[in-house]
Amino acid sequence: MARTKDFDEDEVLTRAVHLFWRKGYNGTSMQDLVDGLGISRSSLYDTYGDKHTLFLKSLENYKKTVSGKMEAIIGGAKSARDAVRELLEFIIGELLNDEEHKGCFLVNAAVEVAPHDQEVNNIICQSDREVEEYFYHAIKNGQEKDEIANKQDPRALAGFILNNIKGVRVTAKSINDKKLFKGIIDLTMSVLK
Repeated sequence: MARTKDFDEDEVLTRAVHLFWRKGYNGTSMQDLVDGLGISRSSLYDTYGDKHTLFLKSLENYKKTVSGKMEAIIGGAKSARDAVRELLEFIIGELLNDEEHKGCFLVNAAVEVAPHDQEVNNIICQSDREVEEYFYHAIKNGQEKDEIANKQDPRALAGFILNNIKGVRVTAKSINDKKLFKGIIDLTMSVLK
């Protein structure tokens, strides 16, 4: 008869996200995971597999959480321009409110692990495509409603904004200047006029 688990898998996965996010993949040992997750080594292996599999699940969990928040922002925005600005403010707000200056978990993984790990690279690329799609649809919708100028290709604008976001996510690891990031948002929004 199989034993029932005496821990919440989702809660443990959330803790794994934060542990990998803080220490990085290479900086997190199996003992760190056992100590930080509060489960036995055998439970960790039985439930999540090895460290690499747990890292992949952590990235997917983080991506899903952020995507859900972004979808809610787009769904609640009054206009396409508001949707773009609110998405940018959300992303930068998350970074500025983080006292540990961890940056973005996905961007950290893109820099540390993705160059030599195809599975991690695939998750990062999929996430980038999803974020770009949010901006693409908001911009295209705004252009169709004459809320955003039709001077630029909406796909190119979405790629430009995504690239700005990735740069901001790296910058926020060392700089926490709200005025600087507000200027970046304002300048980014100016290309949509």
